[in-house]
This record gives sequence, C-alpha cells and structure tokens, in this order.
Amino acid sequence: MKLTAVVVAASAVVVTMLLIVMRPSNPSGQVAEQASSTPVPAEILVRPNSHKLTAGPGDRVTVVEFLDLECEACRAAYPAVETLRQEYSGRVTFVMRYFPIPSHRNADLAARSVEAAGRQGKLEAMYRKMYETQAQWGDQQVDHRPTFVGFARELGLDVAAFEAELDSPATAERVQADFQDGLSIGVQGTPTFYVNGIQLPRMPTYEALRTAIELELAAPR
Repeated sequence: MKLTAVVVAASAVVVTMLLIVMRPSNPSGQVAEQASSTPVPAEILVRPNSHKLTAGPGDRVTVVEFLDLECEACRAAYPAVETLRQEYSGRVTFVMRYFPIPSHRNADLAARSVEAAGRQGKLEAMYRKMYETQAQWGDQQVDHRPTFVGFARELGLDVAAFEAELDSPATAERVQADFQDGLSIGVQGTPTFYVNGIQLPRMPTYEALRTAIELELAAPR
C-alpha cells in the first residue's frame, strides 16, 4: 500500500508538470501573462524625438514597439499593428523605436534608411516599404544598400540627400540611442511591446494587444 501511494503521488506530480508544460500560451488573448507588471518610466520609453506613427489625445494610452525591420517576427506583427492603428486612430498613440539586432546583416542599415527618409518627410512610407519588401532583402548576408537607395528613388526622395543622411553620424547615433534605451529597460528581442509602460509577453497576438489597450482606455484617470 505504501508503494502504491508513492506511485500515485509521483504520477500526480508528473501529470501536473505535463499540464504546465502543455498549457496553451495566452489562448484568450488576455494580458495576465505580462512580461513585467512594473511600468517602465515614460521618459525612457518615449523620448522627445521618438517617432509617433499615430498620436492620441494627450498620449493617454501609448503603445511602444521596439522593432527590427529585418526581423520576420516583426513583419508578422506588422499587419496587427496597422489594424490597431486604424481602429484606434485619434485615441491611441503608437510609437516606433529602433532595435536592430546585430546578427541581422541589414537591420541597422534599414533603420538608418527609415531615419534618413524621415528627414525628407517620408519616414512612414519607408517604414512600410521595408516590411512590404522584407522577403526580398531580409535574412541575407548581402549588403542591401543599393536596394534601399532604390526604395528612396521609388518614394521620390532626393537620392543624394538621402545617401548623405544615411551615412551621417547623427543618423547612426539616433538609431543607436533607441537601441541603448531598449537595452537599458531589458529589451532582449523583437518585437517587444509596451502599453502605457507595461511590457507585454513576446509576440502578443492582435487580441492581446487590443485587450491591453482596452484596459488602459477603460482605466480611470
């Protein structure tokens, strides 16, 4: 009987561990499994020169994404972000922060290209272009500078001015500043999302992002 009791107890432990391992990850899109419940200071998440793709009233609810334009997971999240931007237009602020992963051959160059295009008022156009064409240039050990210069030409930019900004130390410093901010708050990969300073789990679904936004919109101020 003692042996039977031991076997039953051991079996219960094994079953419990299997249930934990096999538990669906965030199946309902809720935000209970947040990566951190401690808000990151707003002054770090959103700098005065941070790029707001969409602005809400008084930045009451702010979604910040640290992204790598060569990252396939970021590309996969892009449609959900664009849908949410349309859905919450005028109500929620969406901020883009650069976080080019060093192992990605063209990630930093892509970020600098977006920044350089922004100097001619085409930041969002180049941001979209990067994701829409990522399959053509991403995950390759080839310098895609000619590709990105070609994008600038397609967008009607002054190509000489674009290349000058692309090579400017100020542009490199601007991208690196975002990257360092990410490191300082514990960003370890992309995409990493924050909603009003609270970090969400890696690769949140559209439903998880929407739930987090709704909770913040409903919260008393």
